[in-house]
Amino acid sequence: MMKRFVHGGNIYEDIPADGWLDFSANINPLGLPASAREAIALHIGDVIHYPDPAARRLRQALSSSYDVAPDALVLGNGAAELFYLFFQTFRPQRTTLPVPSFSEYERAALAAGSSVTYFQLDAQEDFRFDGEKLRAALPEQGCAVVGNPNNPTGTLLTREELMQLADAAAARKTWLLVDESFLDFLPDDAPYSLLDAAAEKPYLFVIRSLTKFFALPGLRLGFGAASPSAVQAMERGKDVWNVNLLAQEAGAAALQDHAYAEESRGLVAEERRFLCSRLASLPGVRVYPTQVNFLLLDIRGTHLSSTELTARMRREEVLIRDCGNYPGLDGRSYVRLAVRQHEENVKLLERLETILL
Repeated sequence: MMKRFVHGGNIYEDIPADGWLDFSANINPLGLPASAREAIALHIGDVIHYPDPAARRLRQALSSSYDVAPDALVLGNGAAELFYLFFQTFRPQRTTLPVPSFSEYERAALAAGSSVTYFQLDAQEDFRFDGEKLRAALPEQGCAVVGNPNNPTGTLLTREELMQLADAAAARKTWLLVDESFLDFLPDDAPYSLLDAAAEKPYLFVIRSLTKFFALPGLRLGFGAASPSAVQAMERGKDVWNVNLLAQEAGAAALQDHAYAEESRGLVAEERRFLCSRLASLPGVRVYPTQVNFLLLDIRGTHLSSTELTARMRREEVLIRDCGNYPGLDGRSYVRLAVRQHEENVKLLERLETILL
C-alpha cells in the first residue's frame, strides 16, 4: 500500500485562507512579482489557445537566466512533475534517499517500481551530508536523490562535493538527481549548483522550481537540466502541453525581474536572522542552521509534541508544518517554519511565546 504523503500549504482543509498566517509552505514572502501579474493580465485572453508545446519564450528566458543550452532543458508543471517524469522515463531499480527529505522523491520512485533505501542524516551533526559515506551508499545502476538545499533541514552540499558524488554515481551507471528548488534564495548559488554541468555530465539530472522563488504555486512551474539525449527521452514521455500558457508567460516575465530577485534575497536573509535569533531564545527550542527561506525546529525540550504545537497554532490561526511524517525524523519533535515578512514573523513569534513561555 502506498504511503500517505502530506505537504504544507494546504489552506483548503477545513480552514479559511483569509486572515490566516501560512508558515507551512516555503514560498517567497514577497508574493507574486508585479512583472508576472502584468504578464498574466496581458495574456489572460490568450487562454482560448493551446499553450506553446515547446514553451519557446520561457525556454529562451531560462537558457539566458541560467546559462544552460535550450536543448538541455525540460520544463515541468512544477518541479514535482519532473521527479515523476524522471523516474517513469529511466526506471531505476534501486533508489537511495538521504532522510529526512522531501516526500515526493520517495513517492515518485515507488510509483515507478523502484525500491527505496534510506540514508540517515545525523541530527547531532545538524543533518549535514557526509559526502564520503553518501558516495559509499550509492547503488549500482540505480539512482540517488539529493535536495540541495535539503527540505526540511536546509543543509547544503558544495559544488565540489556534488561533483564528486556525480562522478562516483556515473562510474556506477547510477543517476544522481539533484533538487535545487530553493537555491535561488541564496545571494550566490554558484558554490552549490551543478546546473551548468548537467548538459555535459552523464547520469546527472538537476531540477529547479520557479514555484518557490517567484511565488507561483497555484500556476506550477519548474525545469530540469540534463544531457540533450536524456532530455529527449523525457520529452517523449511527458504531456505535450504540460506547462500552461499563463505559467509560461508569468515565468518568462519573472525571470527578467532582477529587482524582485534582489529584494527577495535581501528580505529573506534579514528576516531569517531575526527569526533565528528570537526562536533560539525560546526555552526547549533548537533551531537548525540554514541559508534558505525555512527553518527546522527541534521542540523536544518543550512541553509539547509537534502535533500538539501545530494544533495549538492552528487555534491561533497560524499554520506551521508538523514534520512528524518525515522519514528520518523523530515523529514528535520537529516543526518547520517558512520565513515570511517582518510583521507576519512578529505575529508568529508572539503566538509561539504565548504557548511556550
